[in-house]
Amino acid sequence: MARLYTALIGLSLIWGMSFVFIKWLIEPAGVWGTVFLRCIAGALVLLPVFFVQRRKKEKKPLPIWKLIVVGIGNAALPWTLIALSETQINSNTASILNATTPIWTGLLGFLLFSAVLTSFQWIGILVGFFGILVLMNFEVSGIFSSDFVGVGTMILATVSYAFSSHFTKKYLAGTGVVTISTFQLLIGAAIGFIGMLVTQPIDVGGLLTGEALLGIVGLGCFGSGIATLLYFYIMTNGSPEFASTVTYLIPGTAMIWGFLLLGEPVTNNLILGLLIIFAGVFLSSRKSKKTLSSLTVGTR
Repeated sequence: MARLYTALIGLSLIWGMSFVFIKWLIEPAGVWGTVFLRCIAGALVLLPVFFVQRRKKEKKPLPIWKLIVVGIGNAALPWTLIALSETQINSNTASILNATTPIWTGLLGFLLFSAVLTSFQWIGILVGFFGILVLMNFEVSGIFSSDFVGVGTMILATVSYAFSSHFTKKYLAGTGVVTISTFQLLIGAAIGFIGMLVTQPIDVGGLLTGEALLGIVGLGCFGSGIATLLYFYIMTNGSPEFASTVTYLIPGTAMIWGFLLLGEPVTNNLILGLLIIFAGVFLSSRKSKKTLSSLTVGTR
């Protein structure tokens, strides 16, 4: 059990630090370049594992088009939106909004995938929305105007994660985690590369700084590569419920990293909004014993 807790703490530290790594990469790499570097570095870690698994197991045809959908919805789109968000908001705020993913997963499950929600889950969704309002100091109009690039784009990223979670459960249940993760990184890298060519080339000289290089290795190799293997290890040797507790740890570690490395303030609204969102996530993730099916929600 000690190894599981060590893996869980390590995972929360890596994913919490990811929001700082994004801050370090945005200026020299741009939004699309950040997505490309994150995905290609992560893919280089997972590709050897993918090929080893394919060699050992029977080679079944890969559901390419479904993997492309997940690659867009679980990597290319949300990671572009997160990078764009962090051009306007602090990394700690982005991490807290990212933690609302289970809330949007429940709501999208009800709206699009015929999921049945309990009364506790509905209360959790409402509580989660209230937590977002507290985080924004109740300036709701900002989501649709000046703060759309920031809070609004961050919320869209979590909605994309939520949709991909349901899509993966419905259409890729028989496909291995490493296969899904590897292909979503490759697809994300391809889209990021195209976006980079069209909009903003990478400042190669700017990437040679210590912070930028650490950002590439940390965000790509660790955040998108090794962290995936850690999460899979926790899921396999522990339980989905135990693995999902990382949702509660990431914002805390992100706030610490942001304060120590970026000098980001930890405000009362930030802490109160975080606690209310946590309560919403807890309630929205509760399932009745009579529920026939459940969702496993991964956190990035």
